[in-house]
Amino acid sequence: MKSRGRFAPRRGAAAFRSSRSGFEFLPPSGTIKACGAPGSRRGLPADTIRPSAARDSSRKRMVSWLKVSGAVDMSTIALNGQTTAPQPPAPAGALDPTWFINRELSWLDFNERVMEEARDPSNPLLDRLRFLSICGSNLDEFFEVRVAGLQAQLYENTEPQDPPPDGMGPLAQILEIARRAHDFVARLYDIWHAEIRPALAKHGILVCSPQDLSPAQNAFLDQFFNTQVYPVLTPLAIDPAHPFPHVHNKSLNLLLRIEPAKPPVRPLYAVIQVPSVIQRLVTLPDESDGQRRFVLLEDVIGPRVDALFGGYRTAERVAFRVTRNSDLTIQENESRSSLISTVEETLRMRKWGAPVRLEISNQADDAFLGQLLSASALELEDRDVYKVPGPVDLSSLQALCKLEGFRDLKEHPFEPQESSALAKRKSVFDAIREQDVLVHHPYESFSSVVRFIEQASEDSHALAIKMTLYRTAEANPVINALARAAENGKQVTALVELQARLDEENNIDKARMLQKAGVHVVYGIVGLKTHCKAALVVRREHDGIRRYVHLATGNYNPTTARQYTDLSFFTCRPDFGEDASALFNLLTGYSRANEWKKLIVAPAHLASRLSALIDRERGFAEAGRPARIIAKMNSLVDPQIIMQLYRASQAGVRIDLIVRGICCLRPGLPGVSDHIRVISIVDKFLEHSRISYFQNGDEPEVFLSSADWMPRNFRRRVEIMFPIEDPQLRSRVVDGILGVVLADNVKARQLSADGVYHRVAPSRPNDPLIRSQLEFQNMALELSEGAEAINDETPALNKA
Repeated sequence: MKSRGRFAPRRGAAAFRSSRSGFEFLPPSGTIKACGAPGSRRGLPADTIRPSAARDSSRKRMVSWLKVSGAVDMSTIALNGQTTAPQPPAPAGALDPTWFINRELSWLDFNERVMEEARDPSNPLLDRLRFLSICGSNLDEFFEVRVAGLQAQLYENTEPQDPPPDGMGPLAQILEIARRAHDFVARLYDIWHAEIRPALAKHGILVCSPQDLSPAQNAFLDQFFNTQVYPVLTPLAIDPAHPFPHVHNKSLNLLLRIEPAKPPVRPLYAVIQVPSVIQRLVTLPDESDGQRRFVLLEDVIGPRVDALFGGYRTAERVAFRVTRNSDLTIQENESRSSLISTVEETLRMRKWGAPVRLEISNQADDAFLGQLLSASALELEDRDVYKVPGPVDLSSLQALCKLEGFRDLKEHPFEPQESSALAKRKSVFDAIREQDVLVHHPYESFSSVVRFIEQASEDSHALAIKMTLYRTAEANPVINALARAAENGKQVTALVELQARLDEENNIDKARMLQKAGVHVVYGIVGLKTHCKAALVVRREHDGIRRYVHLATGNYNPTTARQYTDLSFFTCRPDFGEDASALFNLLTGYSRANEWKKLIVAPAHLASRLSALIDRERGFAEAGRPARIIAKMNSLVDPQIIMQLYRASQAGVRIDLIVRGICCLRPGLPGVSDHIRVISIVDKFLEHSRISYFQNGDEPEVFLSSADWMPRNFRRRVEIMFPIEDPQLRSRVVDGILGVVLADNVKARQLSADGVYHRVAPSRPNDPLIRSQLEFQNMALELSEGAEAINDETPALNKA
């Protein structure tokens, strides 16, 4: 029986359908509607927009160079710019699969760009190692989710949620992924062995092989093994009485060939799981020579493993690792218990997911492979086997990047700065009441968001706090503040998304902790993930009730907020407050909203609104007026939106897309996408913000969003997009963020029509190098210094 898809409505299940005024939530019994339609909001007149007064001098110099050099046509980026629209080419024909890049292969291209950073000698050595380990962990998740899904389509006859518009079937995709992934893994290990490992050794960081160890070091490891490792190990024999053991997802294991100490010699096999409770890199004693030495845990166990098999000896051993299907498939509508119990049960089943990949040391002979591939628990094809020249699982090497010292081997650390708009006010609410506030993470600190919730939790005027939580951190001050607010008697509601992929267990723990503290914890709408990022604080003030809203492109996670680029927006405008209340009413209960004043909400309206915005630019171009689109996102997949962009390009709309990862659109196709440029930035921080700019004639509009342009975001998630209407903030987003990213000629790659990315280089030899993330760091520092100078002057001004 074919699967109906993860969120396919079944008899008696809840569903969604479109309506003219919004969307209707149809519960299993009865019909309770939750409708809303976005209001028609136009941007402010272009002549009211002025550059921010806090813009730094280095930024001015860069903008001046951009205008003079023509590297980026800033007139088409500036909010009040005027350009002449190109003449549209002849309309293209019907939909052609060759217009699209396959989603999975595009993801592999993204990991190639990450590997380029590992190979790039201009990056500090430990940063190169960090990118190398990220490549490995990225590949793990790709196999756990994407390849697992393709194998389910091929072997279990399931249907894809989103059929690929490029026309590739599951087998064709699996074969091409295997071809590329095997080549990728080979080059990844070549970088480790030929470049990074020798360079680390030159700088005094050595990962030692067993044969490199001295007698004294072996003696130290003997004691370490006997006292710390041996008690944890469990040998698992393989014979008719002991079937091949279950191998946990991504656990490191040793497969042993064992022989009796006395004839007759008949090889036997056994498995030992390398304990994950012990650090993979074992530190050897300091020899006072300025070098740090490490040995892999499997290389500690291997030479000493005979201690587990009395009367036998280990003839050979190889390390291996199995990757399993980790994509949760939960039919919420058919759950007979609570959603949290259903997710917990599914998490337990994840350990038994179908294997999708086997990584094994290249020393393994056919007999070793035969033992693994013949096991009923590991039914894999030859293409699923990746023989590697060790160590199995390069992501574990990231521990070396956290070594103290070696500052010359790391990029200079950047400490996020306090937002200049919030730093000068003790009360975050006073600052937001004065003006809308935009915070650019990680250049500006996530502490502004923490302060917002913490102050609300202690504020005697705060009545209620409502918040969505998608991915949380282990130690999260936001979670603690919500619990404290509930204990202080405030109405606190947290919508915790239990199905945030690979973060489910952590979210369940946080949900239970919040419930114990008295927080009302809910899990959203049946059949939809809640991916929007929103917080609402309701205060009673001298002039009545006022609502303070925080909306963001990223998660309420202080750990990732130091690693991901995102935007936070604070406002107390009544329209945003009313929409935020309506959003939470929709998420926590049964609600009917007649009209959304500011928010554009998926799955009801986001795709259609974006389509209308794109078509509006096409209309301007067809009328011979300036037309421009700039959009920044993580992934561009949705075929309908891609077709809208193609039609806009054919009409002459100039389109710049900043897509970090997957991009299924082909730019530069003659007569189809001539006016579309796609770039990708891969740098120290993970590009995560979602921004859209539409020139709209003389009334440009700028939006931030939690959503990428993917079918799942448009149709299977609750997402929001919202406008930035303050003139200075809008100018900052367009000129101070999008313009800088488009000017990047250090970490930017441009996508060509053949699907290949090429490094963007300066147009002329004397043009300055622009690395956007470094520019943003400098801008944040100068803005912070400017705010400190203002604060230093304030007492004297008051005294005068």
